[in-house]
Amino acid sequence: VLNAWDESGKQQMGRKELRRGEQSFFLKPGEELENGKINDVLVLSDDEALLLKANEPFDDEQGVKRTPGDRWTIVGPCEYVPPIEVQVLNRYRSIPLDENEGIYVRNIKTGRIEMVVGQTYLLKPDEELWEKPLPDVVERLLMQPSGTILRDGPEHAGGARVTKRDKTRVVTFRAPHNTAVQVYDYKEKSSRVTWGPGLVMLGPDEQFTCLSLSGGTPKEPNLIKTISLRLGPDFMTDVVVVETSDHARLSIQLSYNWYFAVQANPEGASKIFQVPDFVGDTCKSMASRVRGAVAGATFDDFHKHSTTIIHAAVFGKDSTGAVNKIRQFAENNLVITNVDIQSVEPVDQRTRDALSYSVQQAIEITTKSQEANARHEAERQAQEAQGKLERQRLKDQVEAEKEKQSLLQLQAESSAVQSMGQAKAEARARAEAAQIEYEAELKQAELRVQAKKIQDQWELQQVKDKQEAEISHQKAINELQVTMAKQMADIETDRFKNQVSAIGAETIQAMAQAGPELQAKLLQGLGLKSVLITDGTSPVNLFNTANGLIGAQPGGQVGAAGVLEQ
Repeated sequence: VLNAWDESGKQQMGRKELRRGEQSFFLKPGEELENGKINDVLVLSDDEALLLKANEPFDDEQGVKRTPGDRWTIVGPCEYVPPIEVQVLNRYRSIPLDENEGIYVRNIKTGRIEMVVGQTYLLKPDEELWEKPLPDVVERLLMQPSGTILRDGPEHAGGARVTKRDKTRVVTFRAPHNTAVQVYDYKEKSSRVTWGPGLVMLGPDEQFTCLSLSGGTPKEPNLIKTISLRLGPDFMTDVVVVETSDHARLSIQLSYNWYFAVQANPEGASKIFQVPDFVGDTCKSMASRVRGAVAGATFDDFHKHSTTIIHAAVFGKDSTGAVNKIRQFAENNLVITNVDIQSVEPVDQRTRDALSYSVQQAIEITTKSQEANARHEAERQAQEAQGKLERQRLKDQVEAEKEKQSLLQLQAESSAVQSMGQAKAEARARAEAAQIEYEAELKQAELRVQAKKIQDQWELQQVKDKQEAEISHQKAINELQVTMAKQMADIETDRFKNQVSAIGAETIQAMAQAGPELQAKLLQGLGLKSVLITDGTSPVNLFNTANGLIGAQPGGQVGAAGVLEQ
């Protein structure tokens, strides 16, 4: 609330007052809302931050003393209501960066610019994003995947990028295969080379080395702009106008095969960028050598030995006079491996017509000479063939007579052999038939014996199996009977044990003694000491009885025969 009233009820002009909801109130006369609206509470997520600036001295919520001009940040997640002494400068998010992405960050206090790559970065209070400027030609080259454009034509193969570059992002360029990209650091005053395929990331003080190469046929300077240098093998074509010693002007189209002899050390790597326009310089050097070599030869000599002259001019000769195989430029390690003479044409029209006429005449003369040689050779070969044919015919006749004689002799021998052979064949057939018949009978006898043997073995095996089955059956029955008897004995024993256990030993003893004691008591009651009772039908052996009586137990007890002592 602006121009708020104080506690004493007086309006303080220029005074600000923070009123935080939830509440309701009426504005007093002269009071008004800042910006004419109610501000929302600032809710920050975990990847958001607020850049704050102190306009008046105060102590913040953490107890830190803030002076006017101080800058600090509040990082989420949280809710924040800026006090009246604080100004919110910016609300921003953390910047997520891949390992191949980066941003330029500038410290507003020191002015130092750093490159942050491959992390999620949140700007500090005294940092800001910095936009890296690049030359217009480099901007155009970065929009091409190949990093190459033509001066007066469409961009090189690959198509243009339609997206606009974010200048706060780290400048990146994907070096194509078999290329080299040089980056120069103006702060460190040093350069580095990246070999393709690879990713180039520019530092804050680095710039690409832009090459202006000659192009077209014949070569025109500054036709091609590129930041990626091809290493080869490749070729370049140029047209050279030469003049022979007899003042014949010729236009020669040459194609040079080349590559860079790359070295691994940093000095050797940066050496290939020493010549800004290696194409134009190489073509000029080769053209001067070719013009010097052709100037010392006549037109006729050059027309016959053009390849030898141009190769010797381009590659040079060694100490033995032989033409070198390659030519290497020490300035940038460029190696020329071959030169191809694509065309040789006179510049002057009259010379061109004369050359065409002489060439036609030479072709006609050569053609006629070849025809005459061919005709002579054909006649010679025809004569030789006819002589060979006649000699062959005579040889064939001699051979035919020899073969006829041999045929007659063989016919006679064949007749004799045929008559002898027929008799031998009949006798041999009869003998073989008899032998076959005997062998068949012998085989049948062997088969009958073998069948009988097999039958006897089968019957024996059958009887053996039957006996073994009966023995096994009887053994099983015996084992079952033994087991059953054992189990019955065990059952009877257990039954008797259980009865004895149930009745008790004292009870059994009492039962055993009850009969004799009762008989003794009965006899005593009758007054008898000894008595013998029989049924009257069975005889009694008194001698044995007497012996039993004598051997009876004393005391008047009854013996086993039921006789008491007398």
